[in-house]
Amino acid sequence: MTDTPYKIEGADRPGRWLLACDHATNHVPDWVSDGDLGLPAADMARHIAYDIGAAGVTRKLARLLDSPAILSQFSRLVIDPNRGEDDPTLVMRLYDGTIIPGNRHADEDEINERLRRLYRPYHAAYADLANKMTDPIICAVHSFTPRLRGRHPRPWEIGILYAEDDRLAKPLIDACRAAGWVTGDNQPYAGHLPGDAVDRHALQHDRPNILIELRHDLITDEAGQTLWAERLAPILTDVLADSGL
Repeated sequence: MTDTPYKIEGADRPGRWLLACDHATNHVPDWVSDGDLGLPAADMARHIAYDIGAAGVTRKLARLLDSPAILSQFSRLVIDPNRGEDDPTLVMRLYDGTIIPGNRHADEDEINERLRRLYRPYHAAYADLANKMTDPIICAVHSFTPRLRGRHPRPWEIGILYAEDDRLAKPLIDACRAAGWVTGDNQPYAGHLPGDAVDRHALQHDRPNILIELRHDLITDEAGQTLWAERLAPILTDVLADSGL
């Protein structure tokens, strides 16, 4: 895996959607803790390190919508691009019961280096891509674990998250439920943190937006990713057309 902090696909596609996958990979660059955060491979394959299946859905959905996509190229455990720079969870030292050894002693200089080399270039590219588009619609794609340690199972197949701008989210929730999917309304968690990626690239620019969360056991393999991309593309197209945005 390259140490380039982001990958853009279909930059010249004409669609209005801008697909973003903030947690696309579990990759740790070689210069971060010698390329090893001190976790066993089994933990790096868990949801704590990346959004399982989300990158595949993002790529396939972007192609179906004939729209560009940007995907991160570093693990959320290195630094989380879906957090504000002043968020205390920007660099996690403990996540879902797992201590992150490579982050335990990360000081201000180390965090600043990760900001400079990974986080800020990702957001600069995201902003540049959005600014080059005409009236872009931000669509962030994430996945969630079926169950956190010590918690109840999560029943939702898909969650639609939003902040105060629900112009697309509310009709999308209705459409997903009409399709028969167990759909969370700002579940499995609320859809806004100050300074997060949607705030930064959509809300602060009054761009219509949605954040899609898919339960990751449904999209672990390519067949599941294709299925959900093909399910979502026509619904997103119809919801946007009906909105008049």
